[in-house]
Amino acid sequence: MASRSWNRVELIGNLTRDPELRYTPNGAAVVTFGIATNRTYVTEGERKEEVDFHKLVAWNKLAELCNQLLKKGNRVFVSGRLQTRSWEGQDGQQRQTTEIVIEDMILLTPKTGGEWVGAEERVKESEESKVEKKEETEELPGEKEEVKEAEEKTEPEATEEKPPKEDVSDDLPF
Repeated sequence: MASRSWNRVELIGNLTRDPELRYTPNGAAVVTFGIATNRTYVTEGERKEEVDFHKLVAWNKLAELCNQLLKKGNRVFVSGRLQTRSWEGQDGQQRQTTEIVIEDMILLTPKTGGEWVGAEERVKESEESKVEKKEETEELPGEKEEVKEAEEKTEPEATEEKPPKEDVSDDLPF
């Protein structure tokens, strides 16, 4: 009797470094990068936070996309499988690593001005936009009257009539 196995990893975290794109001798693209995930918990009344660091690998077209779109600090969702590899190092020592081979990636960092924004840039832009909004909300003398006149001159938009709701009385629980 054959038994089923399941090897699935899904993470949401922030990139710890920029992706590094390389090509195999066969011409396949491979990119490596890392993400950090946080976990908070309370023990003995004290709030603590743990950070885990994960190695990720993507191949072919996904590797090229990751290299183009991702930057250090970006928030990302990844889905893939866990893989452990072994090799012999240049010093003759046996080495081993466990990494996540991703099959799907969704960039969660917002895009502004045509470019994906890193965490540090988002903070700076957020502060700048607060200053701009404050400047925009400062009113000039006579501005209210101009807005009122403009609103009065515009014609009301046509609204779509909705059919009346039917009164349905049945004994269904939902």
